[in-house]
Amino acid sequence: MAGNVEDEFAKAGLSPKHVEGYTNANWILIDYEDVIVHVFNEDDRLFYDLERIWRDGKIVNVEEL
Repeated sequence: MAGNVEDEFAKAGLSPKHVEGYTNANWILIDYEDVIVHVFNEDDRLFYDLERIWRDGKIVNVEEL
């Protein structure tokens, strides 16, 4: 899934400034500066619950970038 995210951003001409987490693949973070992509396995997603923390954040489609 994270690879597909990077592919779609690349199609839009964007490359990440930093990527981490591919080694254990529990939580992959892809940093595009203005957009941060988090890809979790199910257990870590439930544990960290970023949707609750960022509930007031703006949701953006890649086409809008």
